[in-house]
Amino acid sequence: MTKDPVENAESGGERKGDAAGKASFAFKFDPSILIDPSCIKIGSVLGEGPGAIVYEGLYQSKPVAVKIIRPPKTTEVSLDCQEKFQREVSLLAKVKHENIVKFVGACFEPSMIILTELLRGGNLQKHLWGRRPGTLDLKCSISFAIDVCRAMEYLHANGIIHRDLKPANLLLTEGLNKIKVADFGHAREVISGDMTSEAGTYRWMAPELFSKEPVPKGTKKEYDHKADVYSFSIVLWELIVNRIPFSGRTNILVAYASANQIRPELDDIPQDLVPLLESCWADDPRIRPEFMEITSHLSNYHKQLCAAEAEPPAVNVPEAEHQESNVKEQEPPKVHMIDKSEEKKKAKRRKKCRSSFFLFCCRPVAVHE
Repeated sequence: MTKDPVENAESGGERKGDAAGKASFAFKFDPSILIDPSCIKIGSVLGEGPGAIVYEGLYQSKPVAVKIIRPPKTTEVSLDCQEKFQREVSLLAKVKHENIVKFVGACFEPSMIILTELLRGGNLQKHLWGRRPGTLDLKCSISFAIDVCRAMEYLHANGIIHRDLKPANLLLTEGLNKIKVADFGHAREVISGDMTSEAGTYRWMAPELFSKEPVPKGTKKEYDHKADVYSFSIVLWELIVNRIPFSGRTNILVAYASANQIRPELDDIPQDLVPLLESCWADDPRIRPEFMEITSHLSNYHKQLCAAEAEPPAVNVPEAEHQESNVKEQEPPKVHMIDKSEEKKKAKRRKKCRSSFFLFCCRPVAVHE
């Protein structure tokens, strides 16, 4: 990439307009998080969406994920997208947790770019698709869910709502044994009052974000961090059954179903998890548990699964053999009493036999000539 002039450290990473004097968003970044775009080497495409393309790349010889906002020139990006970029970078630079993708740096000229650590396991959505029609091992599914819970617990404790929790935004480490939450494009800090409605992806969006009546784009609605709990419930359902939620429905029909309290089927969900799912996707956000509670519940359930697997298998004993064994165990031990009179008689017989044998041996033998 060629390097365009970037504001120096004294400017505080602020830009108010382009060379032509066109109005633009005033970026305000801590200079310590800004990177030199000329040091980025772009590789293959990892994924893309309507608002950005993510590449595998190198920055100062270290592997990174390179997210480039569309369109590639900052001067051509809408003010709304520029403001969204400012918020995403500011939040990523602030959060630090083992289950959240690590932020490396960002730049806003000539393109708006975000660098994060490169996770070679890909995203959870592709991982699940690769297993269909099969499912993940239940212990693995619950372990992944706990990873997500811990990240969300941390975000909510720091006043941040993700607003786009879904398998495509959950990344796997190279060993495919750990999940990290990524893509903070829709994330924002919790504020009092209304926030933008219909933020996120329809199949995972909480019903309070939908409007049953047609409303202009960008309409504000009142909701809070419990919207993330609803999204998590759909992710947990997917982790267990490995099917698409609300399969066969268009986005509009998904919104209608969710707003009318229609939820995915629970037939293939372990009974111990049904109450948790039902509370997490409850229509009333106030009923939904906090992530701290969800983490505790799933951790205990995971321990139970591990303990059950560690128990030795039961040995089946045939019924007849089992009964005979019980009878033998119940029978009292036999005590043989010695009859002294009988013992004396036996002693006399043995003595008589010995005498007879002696007489027989000493009797003269007749010799016939």
